[in-house]
Formats: sequence, structure tokens, C-alpha cells
Amino acid sequence: MKSLKWLLSLSLLAAPIGVAGASVSAAQGANQLILKLNSKMMIKNGVSSMSAQPVTAKSGTSFIPLKSVADQYGYNVSYDAKTRESVVKNALHEFRFKADRKTITRDGKAVVAPLAPFALGGSMMVPIRTWSNMTDSQLNLTGTTITLAWSTKPTANFEVTTSKIYAGETIVTYVDRSTNQTGQPFVNEQWTGKEEIFYEAGIHTITRQVQDVTGEWSVPYSVTIEVLPPNQPPVAEFKVEREKYRIGEKILFTDLSTDDENAIVKTKYIGRPDGDAYFEAGDKSVTLEVTDSHGLTGTVTKTITVTEEVLYTKEEYGRLFANVGDKFTVNGAAVLQYPSIKYAIESDTAQLVRSNSPETLISEGIAYEDQLTGHVRFLFHNYNQIGYPVRMYLLATNRNGTTANVNTSTFGIGGPDAYVENTGKLSVVRYLQSIANNASPNWTAIKPGQTVVLLPELSKVPIKANQIYSAYADLYSDQELVYDVVVVAADKDPIAYLPWLTVMPRDGKHVRGTFNNANRTIEINDQLGYEANRITLGDRTMDSYLFGYDYTSGVNELNVGNFGVMYTMKLNHVAPNTVIALNPRGGVYTGAFLVNGQLVTVTNKSVLLNNSEAAVLYRTGSTEETVEIKFTLASGSFLPLAMLFLPMPEVRY
Repeated sequence: MKSLKWLLSLSLLAAPIGVAGASVSAAQGANQLILKLNSKMMIKNGVSSMSAQPVTAKSGTSFIPLKSVADQYGYNVSYDAKTRESVVKNALHEFRFKADRKTITRDGKAVVAPLAPFALGGSMMVPIRTWSNMTDSQLNLTGTTITLAWSTKPTANFEVTTSKIYAGETIVTYVDRSTNQTGQPFVNEQWTGKEEIFYEAGIHTITRQVQDVTGEWSVPYSVTIEVLPPNQPPVAEFKVEREKYRIGEKILFTDLSTDDENAIVKTKYIGRPDGDAYFEAGDKSVTLEVTDSHGLTGTVTKTITVTEEVLYTKEEYGRLFANVGDKFTVNGAAVLQYPSIKYAIESDTAQLVRSNSPETLISEGIAYEDQLTGHVRFLFHNYNQIGYPVRMYLLATNRNGTTANVNTSTFGIGGPDAYVENTGKLSVVRYLQSIANNASPNWTAIKPGQTVVLLPELSKVPIKANQIYSAYADLYSDQELVYDVVVVAADKDPIAYLPWLTVMPRDGKHVRGTFNNANRTIEINDQLGYEANRITLGDRTMDSYLFGYDYTSGVNELNVGNFGVMYTMKLNHVAPNTVIALNPRGGVYTGAFLVNGQLVTVTNKSVLLNNSEAAVLYRTGSTEETVEIKFTLASGSFLPLAMLFLPMPEVRY
């Protein structure tokens, strides 16, 4: 008996005495289970019963029969034949034991026992200290008597999920996290300090207790929150350097607005001039409105006096101060008096496919088809009036006897959108940015007789009714491929439907065809900007239109507007302090340019409406410069264009 006592004592030395809050007694509503070494007798809360196997000492550790003890705790025990595990569950926990394996699973997480459970007479025997750990029980020893004590009290818990609480304003949300080992519902609860809206700022403590069906009350659970003072509207404030300014004098606006949470999310000036300069004399009213993250606003209004004295004219000011990509005012009639610089064009053999007729889609079908090899640039531009959403696809079919390889590289897409200016502009912006980023080729192998979808981005978003779509893409194939531009209902498989599709008829107004010599280089050695001068693009004289062929109808075609042609301008002698600007001569224009490798949007915030506006593309510094400009004309815009080289006025004070 002494040796058994020694073994039992050894096995319990490392046993925990419970976790914080788990130390229990009968007076606290605890359950007690009394066991004896080498005995089957179990006494729970004064009631005796017999276990399947006695408490057994093995290798210095005491083992208990799993199912017998688990039943006393109210757990359900089952056997998972697939994993060969004994599964112990109640409303809160799941334990998994396996004979001869030390790793035990508690709620999906591994726990390592000092010794592996084992089978004895058909019962799973588990280390008692492992069981007490897993069930948050208190384990005590008196002689050969082992006592397990555990609480069946419900556990009160809740969460305040409202992140910021303002006195008198915020509706507070509470989420119940309370638990009950029996799985029975709660029959009662008590709150103190709980409010839907707190009307006093400061620290508040909220406490909850819950009661289960047995009448047991949980230990109180408390959460402390901070209630912030009511949110205050932001205070709008700005300053300028002085009260009076000259016409064309730049005004420095400094925003001094404040907010009690430093959470101003929107700032809006009313009456602040474009470019921060006025060009008419008089008293000017400027209002600053600021909005915080709660939607509260603050405003302030100040008056600025503009005198009759002129520092810069409107055009002079724009030449000096308009941001790159922004527009400024020019004298549209005077532009035609600037000397026009002559130039010659060098072209390479680049191929261009322009799929723009019919521009207005009225049925599904094949928009264009051709057999091509090598480098090809595609330009797509269409308007959906079919009446339902469609997708556009570029299909490639290999009719050769060997595998063909094709890659896609630079790509830019605009839309689908209801406004042609947006689609034309964004497609060029993204295409030129792709060039600037030196997009890596994406290779596709096409087996003999196979048809594949190229450019999956093209068909990613359906084109809804009355939406416009524009895109540019560069491809290269090492063998001849049949390319089909296909438009079908958004839910159709384009490859499956291809044999039944017919070529759409031309609309007689727009361009469809294949064109060679689609890359143009313009190199100019004249001195530019020493006086105001211009280069004209898209005039059909120096910049003539490409001739091509519509292979779907056998019609000779003229690429009106030269849309899809890539231009590279090399300007070798641009004067110091010169602004290079774009001036539309045929109507609205919007798009983008790469100037010395940097993307410039025309314009940053709007479009060029007419020939009295110009957009800044570049400014030279204090020395003569060489400037390279790459661009392709944006669909939906009008030609011709004038590229202006304007001396900047001297800086005046």
C-alpha cells in the first residue's frame, strides 16, 4: 500500500491545481467526484456508482476509465471508427483520445499527455492529470483518495462591438458570448451599467450575470468602455498672404482647418480660382467647407481684393504655372499665325488591325477577321446597341500543321462606359502606361486546329446596353494565325459559337481593316520654342492617313484619323524655358502622351473642349533640351491637333 501511495503522489506532483477562476468548492456550486486508487467506486456529490475499471497506476501515473468519468461530467462519449478515436463532447468542448498515442486533441488543438492512453478490459484509460487539465478541473489528493472538482456554473460573457462611442450620439451594440456546459438555454440575466446610448462622457463599467435552468448564476462578467465627448464639427480656416492681389498674381492658399479628432475627410473651396489666380479686378469671395468623418461640416468665407494692375495675362500665367497635364487658355486664332514646322515621316512595317466598323453593334457576330503573322497592334472601339450585355473576344485559330506560339504584351482598356471620351482616354492612358512599364510578354501555345481566347482581360467585364468599349493591344505570333474579333451574348462560349457566326456588315462611316507601316517616327532638327511655333498632326497633308484593306469584305480602306498608329517624335532642339502644349483644332480631344518616358494625361481633370484651350505636356529647363514624345491618338476625339512650342514669360514680382 505504501508503494501505491508513493506512485499516486508521484503522478500528481505535476498536476495543475486549476486555472484562474477554476478553483471551486461545494459552496460555490461545484461538482465533486471522489475516486480511490485501485477501486471502481465513484462518489459524485454524495451519490455512489461504479466505474467500468478501477483507477490504475502505470509508470508513475494514475489512469482513469474515460467513459465512466466523462459520464459523471455530463459529456457524451462516442467512437470514431474512421480515425479509431474516442470522442468526448459537450456543448462547449470536444476531446479526442486514441490508444497508444500521447497526442490528444482538445477543441481541434493538440495536447501532449505524459503517457499515452491505453485499453484495459474494453475501456479507454487516460492520465488523470491530463483529464483535469482538459476539463479545467481542480485535482486534489488525500492519502489514496483522489478528488476532482469542477464548476457547472454558466459563464457570462459579452462584447461591445461599437469601436467608438460618443456621449449622447452613438447606439451601442452588444454581442452575447456567454456559454453553458450543459448546452441548456439561459433563463435569466442581470445587467448593471448597460445603456443603449450613454449620455455622459468618461469611463463606464458594464456587468452581466446569467442564470441557467438549474438556477445557477454565473460569476459576474464586466467590460470597461470609454465614452468620448460628443463629436464636434470641424473648424474651417484658411489664410492667404495678404488681402490684395494683382490680376494674374498667384495666391497661396493655406488650409488651417482643425477637427477635435483630426478626422477631416473632405475639403472644398468655393470661389477659389483655377490655377490660384484671378484675371478680373474686384472683390472675390472664397468659402472653404470641410467635412469630418461623421459628416459634420464647418465653413469659413473670406474676401480677396484684386486690383486693376496686371502681373500676368491669363495665357502668360498658364504658360508659367499650369501643371503638366492641366489646361490653360490660349488665343485659338493666334495659334494659326505661329510658324508651322515641316517634318517628314519614317515608317516601319508594323501591322495594325482597326476594328471600328460597325462602330455601333446591333447584332452578335464577327466584327473582323484576318490571317496574320508577326507583330500586330489591335485597336477595338465599339458601342453596344444590341439591347443586352455582350462580351468581346479576340480568338486565334492555328490552321498550320505545327504548334504556333503567340504572345500578348502591352495592353490598355477603357470602359465599358457610357461616355466615349472616358473610354478613348482611359484605353490610351493604360496602353501607354503599359509601354512605359515594359510589360512582359505572356506566351500561349496553339496546337494545329486549335482555337484559343487571347487577351482574357478584353472579355472580363460585359459590355452593357448603351456602353462604349475601347482597347489597344500588341501581339506577336511566330506563325500565321486566323484572328477573329467576336461579339456574343455575355453568357455564350465564343469558341463554341464561332462556326455559326457571320461577319458583321460595315456601317459605311467608320474604319475596319488591316494596315501596314503603323509605326511612325518624326525627327525634327529645327529649333523650337525660341519663338512661338507649332507642329500639326492629323492634317492629312504632312501626316497622311494609312491605306489598308478590309479582308472581310474585300474593300480598300483608309485609316481616317490614323487612330491606332504609334507616333514617336524626336525633338532635338527645344529652347530653354519653353512650354510644350497640345491644342485641339478639330473639336474635343482627350488622351495621353509619353514625354521622355513619363505619362502625361490630357487632361488631368477634364478634356480639351476647343481651340481656345491647351494642355501642358512638358516644360524645358534653363538649357536647350532634346525631348521624345510617344503617343497614339485617342478614339472618340477629333483631329487635327497642334503641338505648340511657346516661350515662357519672364518671372515677375
